[in-house]
Amino acid sequence: MTADAELGGVNAQNRASTPPSSQKGWAVEVARGSAAAFHGRDVEPGSGRQVWVQQVDRPALVLGSTQPDALVDHAAAARAGVEVVRRRSGGGAVLVEPGGTVWVDVVVPPDDPLWDDDVGRAAHWVGESWATALAHRGVAGATVHRGGLVEMPWSRQVCFAGLGPGEVTVAGRKVIGVAQRRTRHGARFQVAALLRWEPEALVALLHLPEGDREAATADLADRAAGLPVAEDALVTALLDALPG
Repeated sequence: MTADAELGGVNAQNRASTPPSSQKGWAVEVARGSAAAFHGRDVEPGSGRQVWVQQVDRPALVLGSTQPDALVDHAAAARAGVEVVRRRSGGGAVLVEPGGTVWVDVVVPPDDPLWDDDVGRAAHWVGESWATALAHRGVAGATVHRGGLVEMPWSRQVCFAGLGPGEVTVAGRKVIGVAQRRTRHGARFQVAALLRWEPEALVALLHLPEGDREAATADLADRAAGLPVAEDALVTALLDALPG
């Protein structure tokens, strides 16, 4: 793919990607660009198993599909140089940063054995793949959440405050967040793995009263954690862990 190619109808000018490669039957693509372009990408008809490694070129605050725009302190985001975008899957806000978040989308078509009509169960194998990858990189005790949505005081605002099906915790702290978008062409699992967790940076971008801002920062501190793994090593381990 050239630097001025189209990503699912979204202009991808000024971003480069590696040509797709194959890993155990998965087409793997690594691209660098804006969060807005990546979230604008669609699963193409007839696509097989795909892995999209999305490397953002600037920080982005990504809102869930139903979150109100008023949640964001746009002036603070502008001062911090943070792009504000919206994904087409649900959940809370995620701060995606170069070097701070590993963002990998995994796509399976509707006729794939990994497809599951049960939306609550569909992401379990995704979480298991990440848990295996973490174990291969020396991170012990990763647990995949197989229950329903667990809401916490700030989970409607912040993704890593709550826990959903297929998401992964280590020592009770969330390290892998999963959002899911399903169309007639396939299921796209959008995964964010934390390399660092600095809730104050995310909370500073939200439009909250000062008292709530302090309370949210304190509560979120123990909800998630960064992983002590290099980005490239984590992606390589994930590719090895995906079902063949």
